[in-house]
Amino acid sequence: MADEWGKLLVKHGFIKKRARSKYKKTEKGTYDAVKGTIDPSDANMEEAEEVNIQAEREPAFSGYMPTGYPDPYKRYRLIVEASKVSIEETYYWLLNYMRESSSFPHIEKLLDIFSASEQSAFWGAAQARMGLQQDRASQYFKGMSEMIKQLFQLVRELRVLDEKLEPRKKWGEIKAADVALKGEYTDLVENRGGQVQPGSIYHLAQQVGFTILPDLFFNTHVYELEDIDKKVDEMKFNKSVKHVLRRKLYAFVNWKLRTDKELENRRVFTLKYVRQHWNVIKMYMNWVKPYLRNIARMQMNPEQTESPDIISAFETSMLEIELLAYKPTTTGYHPCIIATFKYRTRPELSFHQDQYAHRGPIHVGRVEATFRGYAWKKEQIEAYKNFRKEEDMLLLGMVDESVKAAMDALGEELEKYLWEAGEKEFEEKRKAQEAADKKKKKRLEKSMALGILDPFASIFKGFWEIISLVAPSPRIKGGKKEVKGNPKDAAKVVAGELYQMYKNYKKAHEMLSW
Repeated sequence: MADEWGKLLVKHGFIKKRARSKYKKTEKGTYDAVKGTIDPSDANMEEAEEVNIQAEREPAFSGYMPTGYPDPYKRYRLIVEASKVSIEETYYWLLNYMRESSSFPHIEKLLDIFSASEQSAFWGAAQARMGLQQDRASQYFKGMSEMIKQLFQLVRELRVLDEKLEPRKKWGEIKAADVALKGEYTDLVENRGGQVQPGSIYHLAQQVGFTILPDLFFNTHVYELEDIDKKVDEMKFNKSVKHVLRRKLYAFVNWKLRTDKELENRRVFTLKYVRQHWNVIKMYMNWVKPYLRNIARMQMNPEQTESPDIISAFETSMLEIELLAYKPTTTGYHPCIIATFKYRTRPELSFHQDQYAHRGPIHVGRVEATFRGYAWKKEQIEAYKNFRKEEDMLLLGMVDESVKAAMDALGEELEKYLWEAGEKEFEEKRKAQEAADKKKKKRLEKSMALGILDPFASIFKGFWEIISLVAPSPRIKGGKKEVKGNPKDAAKVVAGELYQMYKNYKKAHEMLSW
């Protein structure tokens, strides 16, 4: 488990200073090894203080125990055990203290995990509710799989329609398009089923006097019904051949003009149907994600269920809650607190005679609260939140990944059709791509132009570097002077807040303090 924590911490940027050069930042904001794979020992991970003290006393029998958290500036640990008092009060007292007394306006819940023994009432109720969520999620998955399967067929149908419409768009401009359409007419209309039908061009060509009919049909290019007679009358062939050619050309031009509207209407209808399918798939994705999130939160944690603190025959449960609190700042470094609550509880149903309708479980037992202080930038706060959400994202992301895999299989054609149908997300993407291409083209033209003036530009560039060394300008970001902060200032603030919270809690609950 320590190796997995180490790899995740390195991936999200919590790396020791000596190992920073071994990793590079990717486009997604995560970190990857320059060579080889991620080394878990490079993670800037906290080690349990209690085990460390024992390791100094008995180095042959003790070892350093990683906790899975980034190495904090300050750490406090509080253990409360009460057999008759609700330990929910500890959580809400500390939460309200951080929010009101310590003035941390931003508090986010990152973990909320519940586990219970198999014979307990909580376990049975949780499993029944989770089964309902799983059944509903499976129904949505089934609907999505059917819609994605149909989406493949619709995109293939659009592709075939585009292939058929391509020579029709060029008809009248190039002779090859006319020849291609005539070949389609003779193959699909006159010779259905792969057999030469009586009265078709190739069937008449087998008779005496009509051998030249296919050559005349393919080499006579007429694009209007009114021009057929004029074009045929100019030919120097017998009347029988000219009559048959006139009839075949009229039937072909008429078929082409009629089927143009039919194919275009069919394409428009199919395009709208593809957009409808895509919107239904997105709707199913939005519907199924809350169910997956509920299933993930209702699943028992294997580490907790296999812990010696939970016995299947006992009415026991374990909870783990993690909060992230931070203050706004103008220096770039935020005072941050990660508060972790680990509960081992025994739920009891409270019963009040005067309020008999309000009966619910009261959790009594043991809570271990750990507070870690950090001085982090906004990027580090987001990196830690992503680090904690990665397991949930794996479960929720499988829906997006399945749809993404289907889109990758269909290629850019699906995006093109959806953009053509009016989907704004793909319209913005195509516009951004076109703008990027234009910008790249302008940059290339500019670099080519500067290449000619490079000797003269180098001289002015050298003068500018000399001036900047003599009189350096202040760093400006967003039109304002950038304030360079010191992480130690934010660390001192969070250390003071942690000490006051730890001390005041003990005093408020009549515990030994100094």
